[in-house]
Amino acid sequence: MLKYRLRKRKIRKRKIKIKLKKEREILMLIFCRDKVFVKNKIYNFSENFLESKKIKILDTSKNLPEVWQNLPAWIDAEEIENLTPDEKFVTMRELLHMGDDTAMTVTSRAWQFRNWFRNVKFCSHCGGNLIPNENDYGRKCEKCGVTFYAPISPAVITAIEHDGKLLLAHNTAWEETRYSIIAGFVEPGERLEETVRREIREEVSVEVKNIKYFGSQTWPFPNSLMLGFTAEYESGEIKPDGVEISRAGFFSPDEIKNMNLPHHESIARKLIENFLATH
Repeated sequence: MLKYRLRKRKIRKRKIKIKLKKEREILMLIFCRDKVFVKNKIYNFSENFLESKKIKILDTSKNLPEVWQNLPAWIDAEEIENLTPDEKFVTMRELLHMGDDTAMTVTSRAWQFRNWFRNVKFCSHCGGNLIPNENDYGRKCEKCGVTFYAPISPAVITAIEHDGKLLLAHNTAWEETRYSIIAGFVEPGERLEETVRREIREEVSVEVKNIKYFGSQTWPFPNSLMLGFTAEYESGEIKPDGVEISRAGFFSPDEIKNMNLPHHESIARKLIENFLATH
């Protein structure tokens, strides 16, 4: 008799690991009137933190269509009571002086959109309500259909070199000893190079050449974009306009090192430091 051995198959049960995607935690910037909330240099916070502080929310970007959720999230809040020693509200300029470029970039973007929503609620053509678009960062009038976008005011700022010296000027709106480089807003229809030449001509009466792009910086005061340039003196005698500029001149690197200059975080200071590093 043939004996057949029946082999018991061992059925291995495969353990299937199901990875559940965690919902992305949204970190939010907290604005209150003209200031932003920070805690130990942390500038965005979880919803749990908001609940723990019992913050009363007046408005929030979370209510906007999905495409808007790609922007830094923010809330408009009432004044927060019972702040701890490491918590405070700071102005955007104070945040800039904290020296965190990432914090400034992220906060600046949210700040400008938030201010646009807060300050511009109706269509300038017909007075209708503005509704956020579903596919971009515009807002459309529900009555006449005109679409609006958040305003940006570009401005140029230029470091002008001549014979190893840098042109610095004193603006009448600044503290008495402060000096910086020439800056001004771009006008409709202008190319950036034209703005550079015009602003320098208007404010100190000189002509420049060899204009070169240096870099940019968001400047949310209230909605500027600073575009930095370098240039060389070409001709003319320095004559301050007496309105914006009261004093101006070319200064050597040794003189500049002892002057009251813009903060290190500003593109004005970076242009000045670039000059010092190459002379």
